[in-house]
Amino acid sequence: MHKEGGFDIDIKHLSKIEGHTDLEVKVKDGKVQYAHLKIGEAKRFFTQGVRGKPALNVAQLVSRICGTCSIAHLQSCILAVENAMGVMPSEQTTLLRHLTNDGLMIRDHAMHLYIFCLPDIMNADSVLELADRDKSLIEKAFEVKSAGNELSKLIAGRAVHAPYPNVGGFTKVPTNEQAREMAHLLAHAREHAIEFADLFREKMPSYVRKTHFIALKNDKYEYIGGELCSSEGYCVSRENFWNHLDRVVVPYSQATGFEFEGKEYMVGALARMNLNKEALHPDTRRDLASSLSLFPSNNVYMNNLAQAIEIVQCIDHAIERLEGHDFQPEPYKTPPIKAGSGIGVTEAPRGTLYYALKVNEQGLVDYINLVIPTAQNFINIEKDIAQVVQDNYDADKDKDYISMEVEKLVRAYDPCMSCATHFLKLKLKETKKSVKRPSNPWTFSHEGRR
Repeated sequence: MHKEGGFDIDIKHLSKIEGHTDLEVKVKDGKVQYAHLKIGEAKRFFTQGVRGKPALNVAQLVSRICGTCSIAHLQSCILAVENAMGVMPSEQTTLLRHLTNDGLMIRDHAMHLYIFCLPDIMNADSVLELADRDKSLIEKAFEVKSAGNELSKLIAGRAVHAPYPNVGGFTKVPTNEQAREMAHLLAHAREHAIEFADLFREKMPSYVRKTHFIALKNDKYEYIGGELCSSEGYCVSRENFWNHLDRVVVPYSQATGFEFEGKEYMVGALARMNLNKEALHPDTRRDLASSLSLFPSNNVYMNNLAQAIEIVQCIDHAIERLEGHDFQPEPYKTPPIKAGSGIGVTEAPRGTLYYALKVNEQGLVDYINLVIPTAQNFINIEKDIAQVVQDNYDADKDKDYISMEVEKLVRAYDPCMSCATHFLKLKLKETKKSVKRPSNPWTFSHEGRR
């Protein structure tokens, strides 16, 4: 490379779980001009599509927004409807929801870490190459993921688009015998989860850029409940979260971004760990003390280690609940219709997932608003990409090296398109002469404030 020149990076049709995105980076005269994630997915109009639908049924519709973490959408919507209609779930229902989240986090984090990120830290092209190298390691990975799947199936009915959770309760409750058997299965998977957490700690790359972290904060490292807190030391109620957000219109992308009080920020496992590590299960804190000593952190790659720790955390909490609770049959009753407005917030695998909706007197949804974790991370990802490209350009790294560093960075956020970033194609073009810099593409809309 020639530092007096520049280059363009164009990564076309970056597949993701839902739709596609392109990456475009321009470097001129040795300086990164911009890094654009151009999400080209067509709008699916979920917020319009659920208007006029029965509020008691809409959670199953919005769960189809995402296949990999449909349970997070399901639970956030259920909480919002309950909040709007004044429904108070039973203590056992709340426990079942926590167990549902535990299953989601175990299986979703395992997929991201063991299938997509493990090859990075093991210097392998893919998990298939790792399987040829160390079959037992991959078998352990799938055992952990399988345990999460089985927990989701037992508690929620399915690992994807779960049928049991509903507004006001669960339509099926496990028996005590089933719960104890599940606890035994999780205990065996826990040994492997600890091994993987240690592996990610030992081989963790580093990229540090100070940013702002936001997550739910509570006293038991739960994914439901508590206040939304900032790494800057203050908290806001879930009801007021939207009032602190600025929606950023991104003209080159179908996705919008978000800023919190005018600042880019990060949500996800790293944010949760930075804000909640003292609330982790005692067994998790004991067995992963070396890893936990590295938090709080501004190293975005620590999001992977935080996810590895959360797998152990969810296993420990799930075992405690499965063994310690006396599960009783609890016939499901459809709650009465009541008009109102409600908020539902959960910590999805990729970060804080926010739902706001309004139910009319006929029990139909008049309005719904969603704030998705990947959209909240959008601006932060772009700024990190720009800095990584700049750092490696200054260090005179070659095309292939920069391509891989960008891929690893995107994977560290675990966005919706994480599964495709192993297959990025990098087109790098040297810029030999000065060209006119594009005008600033950012425009801002303060629809978030009201």
